[in-house]
Amino acid sequence: MTPPVTHDHIYPATGRPNATVTLAGAAEIHQAVAAAQEAQREWIALTVDRRRDLLIDLADVVHQHLGELAALNVQDYAVPISFAGNAILLERFLRHFAGYADKPHGSSTPVSESFDVNLIEREPYGVVGVIAPWNGALVVAGSCVAPALAAGNAVVFKPSELAPLAALRFGELCLEAGLPPGLVSVMPAAAAGGDALVRHPGIRKIHFTGGENTARSVLQAAAVNLTPVVTELGGKSASIVFADADLDAAAQLAAHQGPLMQSGQSCACASRVLVHESVYDTFVEKFLAAVGRAKVGDPLDPTVMFGPVISQAATDRILDVIGRAATDGSGELLAGGRRLGGELSSGYYIEPTVFGGVDNSSPLAQTETFGPVVSVMRFRDDAEAVALANGTRYGLNAFVHTRDLLRAHRISRQLEAGSVWINTISSISPQGPYGGYKQSGFGRTGGADGLHEFLQIKNIRIGMN
Repeated sequence: MTPPVTHDHIYPATGRPNATVTLAGAAEIHQAVAAAQEAQREWIALTVDRRRDLLIDLADVVHQHLGELAALNVQDYAVPISFAGNAILLERFLRHFAGYADKPHGSSTPVSESFDVNLIEREPYGVVGVIAPWNGALVVAGSCVAPALAAGNAVVFKPSELAPLAALRFGELCLEAGLPPGLVSVMPAAAAGGDALVRHPGIRKIHFTGGENTARSVLQAAAVNLTPVVTELGGKSASIVFADADLDAAAQLAAHQGPLMQSGQSCACASRVLVHESVYDTFVEKFLAAVGRAKVGDPLDPTVMFGPVISQAATDRILDVIGRAATDGSGELLAGGRRLGGELSSGYYIEPTVFGGVDNSSPLAQTETFGPVVSVMRFRDDAEAVALANGTRYGLNAFVHTRDLLRAHRISRQLEAGSVWINTISSISPQGPYGGYKQSGFGRTGGADGLHEFLQIKNIRIGMN
């Protein structure tokens, strides 16, 4: 008998193991899909009000364990507890989509040259695969697993081996809430397990959140069975600061959305800050002050705002990006740029790093760093701001800081991004559709659009002759 494959999970704040996790391979994925197929038949046989009530029960159980889930989130990838609100988002998505269990409304239409009854219905796919990144397993559980269940599907949920702990606990809570065994199977896996999931003929749809290179592999593997795929990928989002903005507020928001939130390890990271030339110097001073005020340290300390990056490999990659940018003329290093030492030296801490006067065509401005590195650049007028903001292959988020409501409306409609946030940070909600333009992905989570991603359309025609 082949021994199970295990992974020593490393806590990024210390660089030391804190758990050993068994990883799923092809055999375990096959067992999970078989169990999900059986559970889905049981799930869809329940009345919609019973399914709704079970999802509400799950939300109640999650609510009772919010503190535990938040602590596990910290242990997963050392996000500061002050930012570890993903468990609350999970609860909100569950409650929201529980109310959709009885609302995948179909329709009836007349048909040409006939008095037949023509019904258009929405039905579940059956078993769907959901692949989550290491930096947001609980968010994906809420934004993808919740609507998939509300739509009547079963889910095989694959969190990253780099951050499996909170997701595994969520799987246990699904059973505690009374969901049929196998309806939600949480299967931590590395690349081999993920490939087996995507290629499995029993998986009827895939939702993938992660990087663009892995997305290409997922799409190629899914093509074997022509399995439809939804993707939410990376970004190189711009935060545009106009001259009339509240500069103190804009600096604080840009600091949070840029290098500070999850140490820049977020697809929503505003890693390019575009500032009108007339307020550039003033804004940069305020921005650097806001970044510098963030307390760095133990992620379990509720006063800490900035933690480590995910791994040694990520540390090496990010420091290489910083080193090349500092020497190739991409911009001027204004703050940070080094790995932190002292009592934090065993963890993967990199200083919040800011480059000024960055060339928007440079690798620093065009390639997603996925770390605490931000580029600041000038623009002259609205047209240049839009051109710079749109001047990447990504299009997930954009941020606009202005007091002019007309400008806010006009600019937001010109920005090639799935979400535009005016005078605020990225804050996804169950009610709002979220997803990307261009190479930031396709499909949406949240709201009715997010529900419909997990439903397929059937036309039923009843002859009346």
